[in-house]
Amino acid sequence: MNVEIVDCGEISNSYFVDYKITGLTEEQFRFLENNLDEKLEYNQENNYLKIRMDFTKELYPFHTEESKFKKEDYKTREEYEMNLFLSSFLEDLSI
Repeated sequence: MNVEIVDCGEISNSYFVDYKITGLTEEQFRFLENNLDEKLEYNQENNYLKIRMDFTKELYPFHTEESKFKKEDYKTREEYEMNLFLSSFLEDLSI
C-alpha cells in the first residue's frame, strides 16, 4: 500500500488533507468503504482510493509555523502515519 498526500488546505474555516491510496485489493477497498467514516472516493479506472480527512485548526497537521518551513518533513510524516493507521485498520479484515 502506498499513501500520498495530494492536496491539503483550508476551505471556509475547515481544514482538510486528501490522501491518495494505491496498492489496495478489491477486498481491502470494500472493507475501508464499509468501515471508515471519512469521505472516500474510489477511482476504478486508475485503481486508487482518495480519502479526505477533516480537521479542526488545532489538529490540522500543517497549521504551525514550523510546518510551513519543513512542509516536506511534515508531509512525509503524515503519509507515514496514515499508512500505519490504514494498515492497523486493515488488520481487522484478516481476523
